[in-house]
Amino acid sequence: MSILGRMADLLQAKTHALLDKMEDPNELLDLSYEKMISGLQETKQHLAEVVTEQKMLERQMDQAKQEADHAQDNARLALQSSREDLAREALSKRQAALDKQQSLAKAHDNITAQVEKLVGYQKTLETRIEQFHTQKEVMKSSYTAAQAQVKVTESLTGVGNRLGQVGDTLRRAEDKVSGAQAKADAMDGLLKAGILNDPLDRRSSTEKELDDLRSHSAVDAELEKLKAELGKS
Repeated sequence: MSILGRMADLLQAKTHALLDKMEDPNELLDLSYEKMISGLQETKQHLAEVVTEQKMLERQMDQAKQEADHAQDNARLALQSSREDLAREALSKRQAALDKQQSLAKAHDNITAQVEKLVGYQKTLETRIEQFHTQKEVMKSSYTAAQAQVKVTESLTGVGNRLGQVGDTLRRAEDKVSGAQAKADAMDGLLKAGILNDPLDRRSSTEKELDDLRSHSAVDAELEKLKAELGKS
């Protein structure tokens, strides 16, 4: 692979990574929902236009029927007046009105079928939009919760920027506490063993032993006293 080819692949990979980082699922979901709403509005507009045309055809059909009926009445009146020529002319107008009414009826049937299709499409689209809206809100909530969990986990594991060194700080503090406790225990043991002397205690080792015996004797005497009070031997 040539250098230019490798550079193109690298640039494409970097671009994809940058776009993926900038891409917000919540914004994409909202945008898709807005497009669906826009499509629904267009469908309603088309449906309104077709329904308007349907109503116009119905009015023209009614008008053609009135013209045919009026021509029929004129033909009857002409025959009653022995004017066959006028009757024939009136019947010709009646036939033209009937032909017009028939053509309008065919157009009305076609547009009625189109209206029914648009109404069905609109209902289907409304149902899908409602379903998508529910799914969108669920996905947005899940994404928000996941993002919050990631941030909290990053903070707790030291990946986050703010609390990245908290774990190390706690471990160092624990080591210091453990070391101090061990040193204190060792010093206390040496002090009790008489290896180290308390600078405030001026007693000799013999006096310390005697005081310990007196302390134990006092404890034993107090114990026997309590046993006697409770009726135990």
